[in-house]
Amino acid sequence: MATAVDSRNDYVIADIALAEFGRAEIAIAETEMPGLMALRQEFGAAKPLKGARITGSLHMTIQTAVLIETLVELGAEVRWATCNIFSTRTMPPPPSPRVASPFSR
Repeated sequence: MATAVDSRNDYVIADIALAEFGRAEIAIAETEMPGLMALRQEFGAAKPLKGARITGSLHMTIQTAVLIETLVELGAEVRWATCNIFSTRTMPPPPSPRVASPFSR
């Protein structure tokens, strides 16, 4: 397992080799979450959450990653702590140098 530490941020990706698979899983989940996709399309350019700092703690699923990406696309700064390790899937979404979220494109 290859661990990736981003020196610009304070998070660790446990197995960066799974990033491509995680991105594919997110793409599938986006098709199953039309409400969040509609919010991105309608309000993404306006960034209505700009300046908002949102924190959360919920077990990490692919759907949680879609929620986080939506909040970021709407302008929020998001910090997330995972919890409930016994129900968390092991495939991580990929990190991105473009946004302040380790889950976004």
